[in-house]
Amino acid sequence: MQGYPPLKYKLKYKKILLKLSGEVLMGERGFGIDPTTVDYIAKEIKKVVNLGAEISIVIGGGNIFRGVEASVKGMERASADYMGMLATVINALALQNALEKNNIPTRVQSAIEMRELAEPYIRRRAMRHLEKGRIVIFAAGTGNPYFTTDTAAALRGMEIGADVILKATKVDGVYTSDPVKDPRAKKYDSISYIDVLKKGLGVMDSTAISLCKDNNLPIVVFNLRGRDNIKKVVQGRKIGTMVGGDNGKRSEKKSS
Repeated sequence: MQGYPPLKYKLKYKKILLKLSGEVLMGERGFGIDPTTVDYIAKEIKKVVNLGAEISIVIGGGNIFRGVEASVKGMERASADYMGMLATVINALALQNALEKNNIPTRVQSAIEMRELAEPYIRRRAMRHLEKGRIVIFAAGTGNPYFTTDTAAALRGMEIGADVILKATKVDGVYTSDPVKDPRAKKYDSISYIDVLKKGLGVMDSTAISLCKDNNLPIVVFNLRGRDNIKKVVQGRKIGTMVGGDNGKRSEKKSS
């Protein structure tokens, strides 16, 4: 029932920070928001909510506007980044709408104050929402230019005491190179933070990876398009690639 915490199940990860790129909201479109795709994402998230997990979300804005690309084309970087932050708010509101249509109470908290649309980001309030079984979507990145939503995900994850960052992508993990372009690319089952930085694998930006490394916050990179994949990750099943401690073992598999 809406507004009541769900039943509790044994989970590997209880408190989750889900990082979504803006591009995943496009579906098969080349731009904007595909309502069918957003509804699919909401239903996948609901499966995890029903297990009793506390879920917060950071979402990008690349399906609408990318500040870095605009700055390369001549726009002043800070202005471009603020425009990108506004794009993340649009995406957050779209996802909130889809989640609430699926009877999941959801709050959007923005790092840039806009009270008519979202709550201001307040850490303790966010944690209280999570305790009550609500999803919290963190919008507008960190509220500062020159920082990506990857960094915002790492920062918010640490602030709320998340057990893991789930990085949802269009591929099924981290590869030695782009598996779409390189048929010889090999998938990592697990990899250290240091190796991600040294190899420039692009899991998240270097600031985000360094923050996670310094605070020992693991990252699981997985394919959002696979049904039940979010659920499988939080249950501890082997999905995608685990980015974690520098002393962990690493294995590679040939891509199929």
